[in-house]
Amino acid sequence: MRLKLIIIFILCFAVNLFAQTDKQQLTNASVIDTTVKVKADTTIVAKDSVAKHDSLVKKKHDPSKATFRSAVLPGWGQAYNKQYWKIPVVYAALGITAGTFVYNNKWYQRTKEAYDIVVNNRTEDFASIDSKLFDKQTGQPFSAETLQFYRNDFRRNRDYSVLYFLIAWGLNVVDATVFGHLKDFDVSDDLTMRINPTFDATTKKPGLGVAFNLKTNAHRALPVF
Repeated sequence: MRLKLIIIFILCFAVNLFAQTDKQQLTNASVIDTTVKVKADTTIVAKDSVAKHDSLVKKKHDPSKATFRSAVLPGWGQAYNKQYWKIPVVYAALGITAGTFVYNNKWYQRTKEAYDIVVNNRTEDFASIDSKLFDKQTGQPFSAETLQFYRNDFRRNRDYSVLYFLIAWGLNVVDATVFGHLKDFDVSDDLTMRINPTFDATTKKPGLGVAFNLKTNAHRALPVF
């Protein structure tokens, strides 16, 4: 009887020992899995926060870039501001002034040469004078006074065309700069000015009041890294 009790006690002790060992192994495995999962989730959240932060940085519009690009190449700043319809306008203004310069400079050179020939009475060089600078009635070149007037007029128009070209270029830079600053300006319906009717209960007289509704930017939460 005593031997049976000893055997039963030994068996119970062994079963209990194995059960505690299995429980300890399960606990360790659970801790490892939980730790790995938490680390993985933390890494994913950090990556998402970095991606959101990068997307916000990339979307920021820099007016100085629009200014620099328009100064280097007309229309480039308008393209940066995504106002593509202005590019043909810019090049039309520059093209007209450049064409005016070429035209006036060409006729300035012709009238200058014709004036020199007539003043110095170089009749052998009359053939080199442009046909439009001849008097159709006499068949002779215009007088020196007339050629001098045309020469000075074409020279003045040529100089003005250079000035207009530079002004057009400068306006292209100014336009890109101004609209670069206004690119992120709030022009939504939240910016309003309304005239509302009022009524003074004390004097019992109606009146008009001006109401301003200015939009306030909500505080943006910083990304969590």
